[in-house]
Amino acid sequence: MSIRSGGRKVSFDLLASDSSGDDGSLSLRPASDPFLSNGGEDGRSTRRKRKSKASKKRKLAERAAVAGDTGLLAGLDHQTPSLAENGHCEDGMGFGISENRSVVESVCENTVVEPAPEPESSEVSCVSYVELRQRNVNGSVGDEPGDEETSTRESSQGQWRPESKGNISKLAKDGSLDWNRVMEEDPRMSGEVLSSDSSPIKYFIGEIYGGNSLRSTISAGNEKKRQGVYNTMFHVPWRCERLIVAGFFVCLDSFLSLLTIMPARILMTVWRVLHTRKFQRPNAAELADFGCFIVLAIGVITLQMTDISLIYHIIRGQGIVKLYVVYNVLEIFDKLCQSFGEDVLQVLFNSAEGLSNCSPDNMIFQLMRFILDETIAIIAFVVHSFILLAQAITLSTCIIAHNNALLALLVSNNFSEVKSNVFKRVSKENLRSLVYYDIIERFHITTYVLFVLSQNILEAEGPWFESFATDALQVYLCETFIDTIKHSFLAKFNEIKPHAYSDFLEDLCKQTLNEKPDEHRKDLTFIPLAPACVVIRVLTPVYATVLPYGPFPWRLNWIIFWSSLTYIMLAICKMLVGLSLRHLATWYINQRLENKQHVD
Repeated sequence: MSIRSGGRKVSFDLLASDSSGDDGSLSLRPASDPFLSNGGEDGRSTRRKRKSKASKKRKLAERAAVAGDTGLLAGLDHQTPSLAENGHCEDGMGFGISENRSVVESVCENTVVEPAPEPESSEVSCVSYVELRQRNVNGSVGDEPGDEETSTRESSQGQWRPESKGNISKLAKDGSLDWNRVMEEDPRMSGEVLSSDSSPIKYFIGEIYGGNSLRSTISAGNEKKRQGVYNTMFHVPWRCERLIVAGFFVCLDSFLSLLTIMPARILMTVWRVLHTRKFQRPNAAELADFGCFIVLAIGVITLQMTDISLIYHIIRGQGIVKLYVVYNVLEIFDKLCQSFGEDVLQVLFNSAEGLSNCSPDNMIFQLMRFILDETIAIIAFVVHSFILLAQAITLSTCIIAHNNALLALLVSNNFSEVKSNVFKRVSKENLRSLVYYDIIERFHITTYVLFVLSQNILEAEGPWFESFATDALQVYLCETFIDTIKHSFLAKFNEIKPHAYSDFLEDLCKQTLNEKPDEHRKDLTFIPLAPACVVIRVLTPVYATVLPYGPFPWRLNWIIFWSSLTYIMLAICKMLVGLSLRHLATWYINQRLENKQHVD
């Protein structure tokens, strides 16, 4: 027989010992061994030693073969040196030619190859023994790389397990891998969808008669959802726009008061001093009027010195994107100046009150503080008026341009406002502040439109009023639309009821009637100094065009006439607006009281 080990093939003869040897023991001898063919003395002594050791091992091997103990055979193989190291048998387990070779062949023929014998059986699996011996030899020597990994892999696959004594076991199939079992147990897999008679046409017809497909992704609505939709589309826009319009007329009333009431109070104070020829310390209101008049006069003079045409050409040379950036920057500074101007004006009024009520010893200190606060107010409101004038010039540039710059400016600016406000978490008081900012912005836009109107009167050629009216209407509609969307979704996302805007309007009506405000109520704060400076600056050239040419006294008379006529018109507007606001405020407050009593 032949055994391949370590890439070499070694041939052996199976034989039985002669009568002089041990009892019927088996032996292996290489077919050709140069070492055994050596006739020296050393070779003989070596063969004798190996012969004595091998005789014992042959007895053990014979007993194991007869008893069918493959574990003992494997143990003997571990004790036997590898045949693959020198290419021949080193343990001396074979010599001579067997006379009982047929005995060994008959034993091998009677062995069972596939299943291992029962423990009580005496049959021996020669194939299992040879395979075990070969694997032990390869595993102990490790001539070929990967033999150990191959043995491990084969063991994991169930092809060879030494502990099973030659048995080849079959892996049990996992329940999760049994597809038929999964299909039978899962109720979702056994429906009409996966049935054999289903088809795309039947599926489509089933979807048609299955109802609205959107109901699977959208929950059913209720009365609360319906009321929320109505609030977003109707109630909030209506009440918000009503509040903004009322606030606009409140700002207009304050603006007209600055141009009519304040000059009248100043003239009365001057007339009293000239008539009595006695200087009396003015009270806090008169000092506040003087301070505001000085701010207004210096602001108008500063804007008169400003070259509008230069600013116009600088802004007009910019692209649409730069116009958008310039307008947004100016709008941000406008809001900052509004907040800072409110604080400055409060400080100025406090200084005026301190100066009017101070003792003669503290007069100089209070006067210096009033002058310092007046200087700060002049600087703040001159800067604010210049920012408003630059915004008006930017809007005029977009209106005059013929490349749809106005539409691009309105869309980009207003929708950026929606993006910056709608998706924020706001409270009811913050919402009140946003509404008041929108009211002031609406009034400032009116100032810009007046600037554009004056520019068209002075410089336009041909019919221009129709295009001006269209552009002005576009500006107001876009602003109204954006305010409506912004407040509708602010109320929706923050779960604010439309009654909140009614509460804001009620507070505004109480402010108009000069009622004592509540502790938690915030008034609409509007300072008309900067818009008044811009309006006077842009309307002065228009009045100059209607004055007749002539000597100075003649022109002075016309200036006095037109100024008086303008003052009378503004005073009439002031009375109409003021009386209308007071009447409407009283009516609305009474309506609110009746509604509350009816609800209670």
